[in-house]
Amino acid sequence: MTQKTVHFAIIGCGRIACRHIEAIQNTQNGKLVAVCDTDIDRAKEKATQANVPYYSNYHKMMRDFPEIDVVIILTPSGIHYEHAAEIMQNYKKHLLLEKPMVMTLKQGKQLKEIADKEGLYLFPVYQNRFNKAVQHVKKALNTEGTLGNVRVGTVRVRWCRPQRYYDLSSWRGTYAMDGGALTNQGIHYIDLLRYLCGNVRRVHAKLATLGASIEVEDTATAILEFESGALGIIEIMTSARPDDFEASISCVSENGLAVISGIATNVLQTFSPDPEQEKINSEVFPTVYGFGHNEIIQGVINSLKNRLEPVIEFDDGLESIRLLHALYRSDEENGWVDVQSAGDSARLGKEDESLLDLYRTPSLKECA
Repeated sequence: MTQKTVHFAIIGCGRIACRHIEAIQNTQNGKLVAVCDTDIDRAKEKATQANVPYYSNYHKMMRDFPEIDVVIILTPSGIHYEHAAEIMQNYKKHLLLEKPMVMTLKQGKQLKEIADKEGLYLFPVYQNRFNKAVQHVKKALNTEGTLGNVRVGTVRVRWCRPQRYYDLSSWRGTYAMDGGALTNQGIHYIDLLRYLCGNVRRVHAKLATLGASIEVEDTATAILEFESGALGIIEIMTSARPDDFEASISCVSENGLAVISGIATNVLQTFSPDPEQEKINSEVFPTVYGFGHNEIIQGVINSLKNRLEPVIEFDDGLESIRLLHALYRSDEENGWVDVQSAGDSARLGKEDESLLDLYRTPSLKECA
């Protein structure tokens, strides 16, 4: 594209929208032109923050602003696919998809087919990859790095999400629209485990619901075997009480130990080869969202303006969804499953038309 400015629009004005607005405002070549949410009060709030128009129907927004280049999808997870497919097919716009990008592998593959046909980009959001601590450990984890090859990679997320959290919205705690601790809270850590330690060959997981009255899991454990031969452990829960206790990822390697912790993998807690790096590569985050969205948004702009490769390829992001589903499949089969052949879970992402209808946007013809 030859134009100087990349124009963005946001669909879905929940809490994370604030971070996307800030990230766009922090770029020189990005401009937010409008926001949309079926909840008009939330749309007004984010429009005020961004000083842009607001809409309750994104079809009208797309009609009024044909200059939009990228639509940021921040709606409930279970409706991502429908919104994304519709926007690409009807309006030919690039997409930025918040976590989890899609609820199933099938949805991801179908979106990729549409994007390839229309010549469009699909940009995933895994902002924690860009934290200083994560980048430092990533560079140290290879045959030539300070840490060398991984032997055991471990994720621990011990958080508290009481019943009142799930009661905030009808989509929370459902397989159709949300997923449980693995999908909603854990996906960033599952992605980081892949990013730092490599792809996983097979998994053996056990899921349970122990702290809330919901249909999805709030407690999950798993053991993993990486393609490299390294082993791994996952412990992700929202059933910790009464507070959040820990969120960390650790890598025991041939030359030492690295532990990343903090509210959003922002603290290099341990780096045994050189402890002085711990302070240098730690950051203070004002919120759990951190600063990585700045890199994501700038990467979108660079890809569109300068034809650079996306900072995270869609296919790479989809591999984290594949690993997520393998964890569910293992629990469903009560045994080891191969990640590449496991396929979609029988539960996660199952369709619920009554819930989907709550978040679908009528066409302009239907509104007339």
